[in-house]
Amino acid sequence: MIVFDGHNDVLTELVRAGGRAAAGGFLSGLPGQLDLPRARAGGFGGGFFALWARSEGATDFSTLGPEYDLPLPEPVPEAQAWEMIRAQADTLVALEEAGAVRICTSTAQIARARDEGLLGAILHLEGAEGIGPDFYELEELYALGLRSLGPVWSRPNAFGHGVPFRYPSGPDIGPGLTERGRALIARCEELRILIDLSHLNLAGFREVAALSKRPLVATHSNAHARVPHARNLTDEQLRIMAESGGLAGVNFESTFLRPDGRPDDDIPAAWLLAQFDHLLDRLGEEGVAIGSDYDGCTPPAWLNSVDKLPALIAAMERHGYPAARIERICWGNWMRVLAETWGESA
Repeated sequence: MIVFDGHNDVLTELVRAGGRAAAGGFLSGLPGQLDLPRARAGGFGGGFFALWARSEGATDFSTLGPEYDLPLPEPVPEAQAWEMIRAQADTLVALEEAGAVRICTSTAQIARARDEGLLGAILHLEGAEGIGPDFYELEELYALGLRSLGPVWSRPNAFGHGVPFRYPSGPDIGPGLTERGRALIARCEELRILIDLSHLNLAGFREVAALSKRPLVATHSNAHARVPHARNLTDEQLRIMAESGGLAGVNFESTFLRPDGRPDDDIPAAWLLAQFDHLLDRLGEEGVAIGSDYDGCTPPAWLNSVDKLPALIAAMERHGYPAARIERICWGNWMRVLAETWGESA
């Protein structure tokens, strides 16, 4: 069973390690959660490779109480964000030149990459801080292969407001899209760039739902009914997504999986499968996929790197999922929603 994944942050880690100069480490092995040898060992066929403008500083999770609202970092200035985003995009190009991945802009290209033993990579932007008001940078990234975009990470920016890392909490926090944010959504619609709802707050989610004619997608988000974290999707949001033919990729982050919202990797398979069950019930067989967040999360200990994905497949089988459902979750559902979003003919 080959897995196509809705989110990883390996490009952020590679740029921190040297960017293009560190690309060889991806081929030989890295200390994080995702590299080429472990991808091949785990049946990882590719996914969304995120570009993200990282803020300096780290959160001290050891100070969290049973309820928490983590302070968000300051916004990254536009020029600095663009420099980081472009360095990550160049690193992905280096991985393609090294024969590890293929940057894909169609499901046919993803299928060919799979057949040739390459990782199919979707260029994805997580937070649009580096894009100026004339959208020149968006057009440049599109020419490089960008086909998926989340207008915000959790911190606010010129395009809208995200949800903080708050537990317990719902996503109805703050205002929605700005005027520039609405213009960005309109341009993405014209270009058929997938719009990722994962970090948007409820007001922004509702605005995208009203503006978009495509399936509504959260590339790496879980069910709020199972874990009441602000980053998880409420049943109201899932209903709106289902009506659009949308999809959610299940995130492996511990604070989105544990009922107590703790950053603790002691997570039985039952808690992860409960997320799949709830999302399948609300979104249907064609609306659930995987959005691991590898290299950007604390996953369950038994699933803590990409080579452990067969353990997830085995857990699904023990849980009673038929083979056809597992294949849709692992691969087919992403191909469906990408084909619809990108306007591919049947």
